[in-house]
Amino acid sequence: MDKSTALLWEESQKVYASDTDFRAGGKLSFILDMMQHAADSAVAGMGVSLAEMLRMNMGWMLMTLDVQIGSLPRQGDQLAVRTWCKGTKGPLWQRDYRIYNGQGHEAVSARSVWALVDTTKRKILRPSAFPAEVQFYTGDSVGDIPEKVVIPQEIVLTEAYRYQVRYSGLDNYGHLNNARYGDLCCDALPLTAFETKQLRRFRITYLQEATFGEEMVIQASAETSEGFYVRGVRESKVYFEASLDFDSE
Repeated sequence: MDKSTALLWEESQKVYASDTDFRAGGKLSFILDMMQHAADSAVAGMGVSLAEMLRMNMGWMLMTLDVQIGSLPRQGDQLAVRTWCKGTKGPLWQRDYRIYNGQGHEAVSARSVWALVDTTKRKILRPSAFPAEVQFYTGDSVGDIPEKVVIPQEIVLTEAYRYQVRYSGLDNYGHLNNARYGDLCCDALPLTAFETKQLRRFRITYLQEATFGEEMVIQASAETSEGFYVRGVRESKVYFEASLDFDSE
């Protein structure tokens, strides 16, 4: 394996019934979870495990994610998940993903922006604070750095439901796990969106962490030319803003 190829992390994932929805397609949260797992494994491959980062009071904060879905993974598929860190921009780290189906065709691609944070001081750290040498892979790119999701002011959002963070949603840092937001967004939409259409793009910007016991109001728009918009709020606190774009199958 040459040096540049060694900078790519790849792992396999089989799709089980619990990963899929009522149409046997992979849930959005399953796709996000696969990417999160691959990113954790890739960082551990750099020489710093998640457990070691926890001991050093360091963590990764996902800021913005842009996912393009060509075809949803299907129950029984054997997937290959590939990820790489392609560089930094100021304090931000850029990580891309590609997910391939069993025939070797690309099913999903994604771009993401992360920050390394001091989990005690709640402070963003410079990339140089990472306790290992990091080499970036530049042999592939899904695209430019993803843009922050900002819901246009003219979009009308109404309450879809309320969600309270409980034990099952917590990650190692005591916050609502990033992948769970996929479920929060999908649950805010009418079921007919999934019955007659195919989710093609998901974008989300994480603005505030949600901790145990916090309740957020999940708001959603009607379908627009840019898809559905979803926001999680509590009074003046905004937890996330997201958009989900569908097309007819």
